[in-house]
Order: sequence, then structure tokens, then C-alpha cells
Amino acid sequence: MKLLTVTVPCYNSQDYMRGCIESLLPGGDRVEIIIIDDGSKDATGLIADEYAAQYPDIVRVVHQENGGHGEGINQGLRHATGTYFKVVDSDDKVSQDFVHFLDTLEACEAQGGVDLMVTNYYYVHSDGIGDRSINYSNVLPQNKIFTWDETKRFLPHQMLTIHSCTFRTEAMRACGGQLPKKTFYEDNLMVCRTLPHVEKMYYLNVDLYRYWIGRAGQSVQKDVMMKRYAHQVLCTELCFKSFYFDNIKSKMLRKYLEHEMFLMFGISILYARMNKTEETDKAIRQMWANCRAHDRKWADHFRQRSMLTFLHFPGAMGHTFNDLVYKAAMKVVRYD
Repeated sequence: MKLLTVTVPCYNSQDYMRGCIESLLPGGDRVEIIIIDDGSKDATGLIADEYAAQYPDIVRVVHQENGGHGEGINQGLRHATGTYFKVVDSDDKVSQDFVHFLDTLEACEAQGGVDLMVTNYYYVHSDGIGDRSINYSNVLPQNKIFTWDETKRFLPHQMLTIHSCTFRTEAMRACGGQLPKKTFYEDNLMVCRTLPHVEKMYYLNVDLYRYWIGRAGQSVQKDVMMKRYAHQVLCTELCFKSFYFDNIKSKMLRKYLEHEMFLMFGISILYARMNKTEETDKAIRQMWANCRAHDRKWADHFRQRSMLTFLHFPGAMGHTFNDLVYKAAMKVVRYD
């Protein structure tokens, strides 16, 4: 059995996937790299097969009809043989800390293993402006295996994302369910579904994941997120419906999930309402109705008894307020 499975979802990635794969190869035989060719129309599949032929004990390839990023993760999890599971997008990389990361993961496993390894991720902008690390040293203990009760409150810009999380494969499979096909922003759902199954954690304070920002058409660009607001709204709703807050035993895990859902609701509302149409406002109203049907108490908590209330101001005043909130957020973390 491998120590780590890394799934690399690829769609028309011929221009940048080599950099991603090459950054993972130093992991050697401890790692299996599963490249998912998601119905690409360029040379992605050929490049993937080239690596599989050159590194048959490390690289595996799955060719599939186009199903989107989420189906790429689904396929990776289905085929994974590693004790731990990580997703690295084809336009991103891991840093030279990868071998140290594997050594630490191996040391944790020798002590009985963890359900989640957290590492930092680093925003790399194509124009070199706003590069920064998302670091967790203020909220997570270091140099020890710990539980949720030993964590502190996360700051507004800190979320546990697909970039910072390496889950135990069993923990991911325990949550059940498939990520939706041809839906963007589903990686948040992967994290939210798995976190309630996490008990033991370890935090390694290195900038492992290099998150590239600025590629044309990238899903986190402002105009793209506005256009795909329905995907964000859907994934936020699915995250909220993937657990019940009152069933979460750990107080600090519940507080973290409250923090994550607050941010996800806020992002969904902001990008939807920046379209300034009745259609988008209707989508937001329907999201809240569906969330109330699942858990009325906590849906009302977010909608009526938090700062999210102000994002629903009607008319021009509401849109102006949303624009100001967006600009303020971009000054904290620029991700477009």
C-alpha cells in the first residue's frame, strides 16, 4: 500500500500539467499519482500516458468522459490505494517541502495515524502582486498530533481548503456520497463532508501547495464566479445539508464548521448579487428555503442573526454595500 495517493484532475492541461507532475515525482515509491484525463481535447491524455509509461510504479492514468473536476476527484478516490489522499490541480504544484511532508506523514502513521494533515498554501499570482501564504500557526498546535478541542478560532481569511488538507483515505470514504459532476467549487463540499469524520490531526507549518492565480478563464476570477454563481450557491447548500450542527459533538469543530459555512454563504451571496438581477436574488432565496427545510434553526442563525443579514439589503443600496464588502475582502486575500 502507498503512503499517499495524489489525484491530479486534468482537462485540456497540456500547457501546464508537466510542472504539476514533476513537482510530485520526488515523492518516489511512497506516492501514487493518479492523473485523471477528463475528456480532454488536447494532448493531455498523451502526456499522462507518457508519464505512466516512464514511471509505471508511481503514475496511473484514468481516461474518462468529461465529468468535471468533481468527477475527477471521485475517480481518484475510487482508484486510490494510498493511506492518505490529496488533490493537486493540474495548474498548481507542490513545493520542495513535499519530501519533508511525506516524512512527517510517515512519522504520524507510525504513531497510529491521523485523519487530517494540514499544511499551508501559497497564492502565486501571475502578475506577482498579492502573493502570500495562508498560514494556520495561530490556530493549530504544532509538532504534535491533536484533536479539535486543542484548536483556536480561525480568522476570516483562514479556511481549511482542498489546498491545505490531506485526508486519511478511510475518512473520505466514510462520509459517502459522490461529488456532483460538471459543477464548479465542489471542492468545498469534499472538505465539509469529510471534516465531521476527522478526530486526530497534525499541522505541518510549511507552504506545501503552490496555488496559481491568474490563468485566463480560471474558476476563481471575478467574472467567472459571477457567471457561475449557481454552482457556488448549489455547493454551499449541499455543504450545509451534509451534516447537522447539533449532532457535532466537538465544540471547536462545530465552531469551525460555523465559520466555514458563514464564509461560504457570504461568497455565494456576494457573487450572485453582483450580477444585479432578479434571477440571482431568486436563487439566493431558494437556497435559504432549501437550507431551512434541512435545518431551520441553523439556517435562520446564518440568515437572520449574523452579518450575512446585511448582504441582503434590497436595491441599489444593497448592491453598493456588497461591492464594498467585495473590495474589502480582496484587500485581505486577493484570489482573482
